Amino acid sequence: MAKRNISFPGGKKVDADYKGFTIKTDQHIREGGEGAAPEPFSLFIASIGTCTGLYVLSFCQKRNIPTDNITLLLQLEKNKETHMIEKISIKIQVPEDFPESYKKAVLKTANLCTVKKHLEKPPEIEIFF
Repeated sequence: MAKRNISFPGGKKVDADYKGFTIKTDQHIREGGEGAAPEPFSLFIASIGTCTGLYVLSFCQKRNIPTDNITLLLQLEKNKETHMIEKISIKIQVPEDFPESYKKAVLKTANLCTVKKHLEKPPEIEIFF
């Protein structure tokens, strides 16, 4: 079992030591933090986008397709009662000269995102002393 350290460096900050990196988080000022780092939930959403982006990037790099004008746009739909996210839409925005013949393959590749796959079949999360 892989173990990762979570620490509390002060205020509303919570850091994660992961594979030699320190991932810093903080709460927004309105939540009592300093706003010095992203909130944990923001990192969760960003991980979905960056993971998907990595798959799109790798696809394009393997085919020498320029990525300068390719972006991904994430749109979140929340439940008005629970305030939980019910849907995350990711639009791959490509320039007009992007090869039409590759669009379906890029979508297929983007759907291989490891973060997305884990959300489709989430792991059990156990919290204990």
